[in-house]
Amino acid sequence: MIASERRSVRLRWGAILTAALLALLCLLWVYPFLWLLSASLKEPLEIFSKGLNLIPDKAQWENYVRAWSTAGFAHYMLNTILVTVGTVVLVVLHCALSGYVLGRYDFYGRRLIIGILGATFVIPAGMTIIPIVDLTQDLGLLGSRWGIILALAGSGQAAGILLYAGYFQRVPKELEEAALIDGASFFTVFFKIMLPLAGPVTATVSVLTFLFAWNSFLIPLVFTFGSPELRTLAVGMLAFVGTNETDWPGMAAAATLSLLPVVTLFFFAQRYLVEGFAGAVKT
Repeated sequence: MIASERRSVRLRWGAILTAALLALLCLLWVYPFLWLLSASLKEPLEIFSKGLNLIPDKAQWENYVRAWSTAGFAHYMLNTILVTVGTVVLVVLHCALSGYVLGRYDFYGRRLIIGILGATFVIPAGMTIIPIVDLTQDLGLLGSRWGIILALAGSGQAAGILLYAGYFQRVPKELEEAALIDGASFFTVFFKIMLPLAGPVTATVSVLTFLFAWNSFLIPLVFTFGSPELRTLAVGMLAFVGTNETDWPGMAAAATLSLLPVVTLFFFAQRYLVEGFAGAVKT
């Protein structure tokens, strides 16, 4: 009896220590975000003079007003939404189609294509910027919103293709064969049967692409050198960097505004993210 009680006490203390360790790790993980929120409500000198303190002496809400109106972040927000939505739609379509072909059809060179797609994970994004700019310039889209969308949609979405390919491999072939016997075309089978079944993967790819396009900096920066009116939120942060000084509170407020849609999307879509990755891993 005494041995059982001692074991129960050890288990209880083990659970408490584990919970405390996890809480500490969570605090370390979210602290930069909390510091950003705090900095967005402080005065310029207060940000660095108070060290790690998160409580502002007096909340400076005008930092958000300055970021939204004076620095033009309302316009940058609209550009970011249009670019992000266009990129997500294009990426989902081409990843789903490519993944469907790779996952359902066995043809010569299929394994080689999958290997090449896997190898693209180790290619730095900066190495692809020159061919992307050249191709977009040849199409006459450099310095346009469509150019940014095409560049982001085409700049390495191998993970999405492989996720779809893995998911479609697990779908029973009888569904597809029954539709083909009834006279359905390739695109009818894809859009009316296969793509709706891949809802969790579509949600996962959409969220990942949303995060990528929303936070992308290099491609929007290169494409908007001569067109400041097309800048996105990430590039618009440069408006707070002056020749002699930097508006740190304004930049923190702008960064907080740009993060709000991302955090909101994550809270609503985290279940689909887990389901999509779990389905791909099982395959």
